[in-house]
Amino acid sequence: MKHAILLISAMSIFSIFAHADPLALGSPAPCITAKNQDGEDIAFADVYAKGITLVYFYPKAETPGCTKEACSLRDAYEGLHAKGLQILGVSRDTPESQKKFKLNRNIPFTLIADTDGKVAEAFKVPLFPGIGMTKRQSFIIKNGKLVWASLSAQTSGAAQEVQDALEAVQMQ
Repeated sequence: MKHAILLISAMSIFSIFAHADPLALGSPAPCITAKNQDGEDIAFADVYAKGITLVYFYPKAETPGCTKEACSLRDAYEGLHAKGLQILGVSRDTPESQKKFKLNRNIPFTLIADTDGKVAEAFKVPLFPGIGMTKRQSFIIKNGKLVWASLSAQTSGAAQEVQDALEAVQMQ
């Protein structure tokens, strides 16, 4: 019995980190449609068409790390947006939770309610087993292609990480 519990525990820990290979740089960006914080359908392809797009995944709205990440991007939003960057924040939260998070934190960009995990699946972002939250990851899309990825995205340093990546991507 003791060995079975240890084996199950080890498998659970391994499954947190085990996942299909991440999207390869240069691959087409997932063109999926999902609900935003207002319950409206957002076609990712339409957002990509407006310019370079950051799609970032976070585990749960209003948690400390996720709040730091969103506020870091919020505080740098004006400069990032002036450089043509569109931002989509994605978590498994409901539209109502996303809307509350957006309002409470004055977030100026769209939040996506990926309640069924289809957006995370399209981007190959793993879920933590048993708790149904996505791992923190970020992607930059340019001309419909994945051009940058952070598979262990920053929290309070998110804006600087994205700024550095954006500068590199714009030089391509």
